[in-house]
Amino acid sequence: MRRDLEKRIWLYTIAIISIGLVALYSASFQNVRVPLTIFYDQLLCVGVGLVLMYFLGKTDYRKFYDIAYLFYALNVILLFAVLIGGRNALGARRWIEIAGISFQPSELTKLALILMLGRYFSNRRPSLSFGVFNKMQVVFRGLIIPFLLTAVSMFLIFKQPDLGTSLLMFGIFFIMLFVSGLEYSYIFGFLALCLSVVPFAWGILRSYQKDRLLVFLNPNIDPLGAGYTIIQSKIAMGSGRIFGKGWLGGTQNQLNFLPERHTDFIFSVIGEEWGIVGALVLVFFYFLLINCGLNIANQVKDKFGMYVAVGIVSILALQVVINIGMVMGLFPIVGLTLPFASYGRSSFLVFIIMMGFLLNLSKRRTIF
Repeated sequence: MRRDLEKRIWLYTIAIISIGLVALYSASFQNVRVPLTIFYDQLLCVGVGLVLMYFLGKTDYRKFYDIAYLFYALNVILLFAVLIGGRNALGARRWIEIAGISFQPSELTKLALILMLGRYFSNRRPSLSFGVFNKMQVVFRGLIIPFLLTAVSMFLIFKQPDLGTSLLMFGIFFIMLFVSGLEYSYIFGFLALCLSVVPFAWGILRSYQKDRLLVFLNPNIDPLGAGYTIIQSKIAMGSGRIFGKGWLGGTQNQLNFLPERHTDFIFSVIGEEWGIVGALVLVFFYFLLINCGLNIANQVKDKFGMYVAVGIVSILALQVVINIGMVMGLFPIVGLTLPFASYGRSSFLVFIIMMGFLLNLSKRRTIF
């Protein structure tokens, strides 16, 4: 059973990567705006990533328990460094260069936050008394402290600006909080409080973020501006119909109508060239991989391991759902990649590291 679960994680991960590479080659084929070099760059990342995934699968994940807080602190420092001296591209300051290598610390935050919250929640002890003071203590330790730690990363990412990843951090926190054992009344009360302040957040959004929310409601209010990308994405998805136009045959893709088709909108390329059948095959592989993660989280006996597995499954599921919903016009455009399929070294390597953790957890889930 254990070996079977390991094989399935490898199989589903490689299948998703392969579909992404096929789509990425098409997105960069004979194209000036998206050069073919990005395909070879991604191919190199795949080779490095799979080797990294193999060795992480052999390394005891408990070693990361000891450095979880340090890893989180170093990531916060990197997020500060991005705001101070990061590289600016497309109006956002999200990249930093160290030793000639450019990467996004916000992608690393996903893993750092999961490890930090996993250690924090695994150390939390259940309350034995029921006084008012004790309840306040439970809320403070079980809810407020982990939220404040999460909010630090959220704020620094939001300032880059990167609203999508910032909200994704909250999603990770909420799901891990939900399985932490805290009373549901506290959790849903906190969620209601957060939702009550959402209308007041409009004033702190940047103009392009407001435009994205407005065109989500009606893309035709700015068809050649903020609404252009989502309109072209819908055309690409719809024109693929059942079986698609064939590899390298997508007109929205090959004729440069679809912006960001190699990153955030790679799913549109898949839908146009392989139709709803090809798109559903990819979604099915994601479902199978997420199901493997849920099985591991359900079986692992170590609390830290369980929380890490839940966090990994949460970030994978949330990002897949949000990205696919985004390219289909079901969610606002928030700039989140499709895991393993979209081009992006930082995102790809962080998710492949997470798969290494799942491999490791699958081997040790009956030990503790």
